[in-house]
Amino acid sequence: MPGTRPSDDVFAAFGAEPATAQLLPGGRGTTWLAGDVVLRPMADPVEGDWHSEVLDTLTHDAGFRTARPIRSARGAWSIDGWEAWQRMPGTADETRVRDVIAAGDAFHRAIAHLPRPGFIDAADDPWSRSDRMAWQEEPLIDDPMLNRISEALRPVASASQLIHGDLLGNVLFADPEPPTIIDWAPYWRPVRWAAAIAVADAVCWHDGPLDLLESVGEGDPDWPQLVLRALVFRIATLCVAGWWDEAMRARHEPVVTAALALARR
Repeated sequence: MPGTRPSDDVFAAFGAEPATAQLLPGGRGTTWLAGDVVLRPMADPVEGDWHSEVLDTLTHDAGFRTARPIRSARGAWSIDGWEAWQRMPGTADETRVRDVIAAGDAFHRAIAHLPRPGFIDAADDPWSRSDRMAWQEEPLIDDPMLNRISEALRPVASASQLIHGDLLGNVLFADPEPPTIIDWAPYWRPVRWAAAIAVADAVCWHDGPLDLLESVGEGDPDWPQLVLRALVFRIATLCVAGWWDEAMRARHEPVVTAALALARR
């Protein structure tokens, strides 16, 4: 539940001082900071341990870095359903869309060798279901806006690999240090789909200009289709989670219209 505090034993297991703990703003209201230790619930032990194993040894470069996981005193990645990560300096800046995408591209190059993890196929949360809807692997929710987009969907030629499907807001900047990638949301999709989601989020939620829908993907023949699928992904998630209403529809309408026009060119 949002605001639930880890026990003192959990803080101690990860070398954190409970007296300094504070609930961090944003996200789902479940993340705590104690000194240089960030604690958050591990929703799925299989996925959580996989994240930790990968990011514990992932090689960073000048284009990105990630927080490192912290083992408990028992050597485990989680204690009583909580995991711990190093605190990283920096703040998200949703206006730096191209910088976010560049950091994501560097991260994706670093993880390109990883095989597809089995938990992706087993996931049944709103985001995973909507991902499959966006790629026509699960029936689409019957909604007029989604139906408009669905009629314009065409095959995408780009190969898939592991990506971060929620970059905007999850890249921290502390110039001149490399950007930090956090809260990895893993999907097995074309790399440029991650960029398309970031652009859709910027335009729909952060006053990004509509011309980002075209300019960021210039020269990529798959780009218009990736943008359409990014919009299906976000809108379907809102529908599945019960957050889709007339205000949401009005927010997305001009973006969908512009994306459909781009796909028709």
